[in-house]
Formats: sequence, C-alpha cells, structure tokens
Amino acid sequence: MLRRLEQLEGKWQLTRSIMDRRNGMNGQLSGMAVFTNTAPHELTYVEEGELHYGQQPAMTAKRQYIWRAVEAGRVQKIAVHFEDGSPFHSIALDRSMPDDDHLCDPDYYFVSYDFSHWPKWQAEWKVLGPSKDYRMISRYTPVAQAR
Repeated sequence: MLRRLEQLEGKWQLTRSIMDRRNGMNGQLSGMAVFTNTAPHELTYVEEGELHYGQQPAMTAKRQYIWRAVEAGRVQKIAVHFEDGSPFHSIALDRSMPDDDHLCDPDYYFVSYDFSHWPKWQAEWKVLGPSKDYRMISRYTPVAQAR
C-alpha cells in the first residue's frame, strides 16, 4: 500500500477509460505518467498520452499537477495542486482506498483512489455538472527502471 509520497517517484504506464454519459461517447488514453522530485516533499506529476475520444481523430493529451506531502498528526497526506499552485484535492495515506472531492463551480468532481494492489494503483473520477456527466478510470503500472 502507498504510505509515503516518495514511493510515487518515477515512471508509470498510464491507461485511462472515459465513459461520457452526457455526450454518449467513450474514450481511451494510453501513455506515461512521470513523478519527478522538484522540491523537498514535493513531486511534479506530468502525464502525456494519446487520447482516442469518440469518433474524433487521435490527439496528444498532457496534464501537470503538483503533489505535496503534508503531515497531519501521525498520518501523511498528499495535497494535490493544479499546475498554478491552487488546491485541487488531497489523499489520505492511512487508507488503501482514500477519496476526496472538488467543487469547480458549477461542476463537482469526486475521486476515489485504490492503492490496495500496490504498486499498481488507480484513480476513478466521477464528474457531474450542467454540461458534464462522466466517469474516468486511470490505471497506473510502474515502469521498471534500469539500475
């Protein structure tokens, strides 16, 4: 099970399924996610992959976030921030399946992580709003590093 932020450092194979109920379309992303140490107790997360969405031509998708370790008593949490540093959500590391939510008015984001099969893990997002209704599951598998 994930216990410390530093366990995420490195490269991860990323696959993502998107089920968009509002638009009646599905999508698939295949790519890489890389966690890089950028400051003490901080990793920068960068993902890049090829996204196939509905009947649209394939496109390159890229995201970046900042993941920071936060001590909350004896339990470490991870605070996830957008690239600009604004807060997004947090991950409690005292559970194998932590969850959290984020209101980006008028849209509501709910995430559930699953670290119970560590080092493989996943994040499932459910997003609802006036023009959004989708479920997105991202699966991560570690990429072996040459020693």
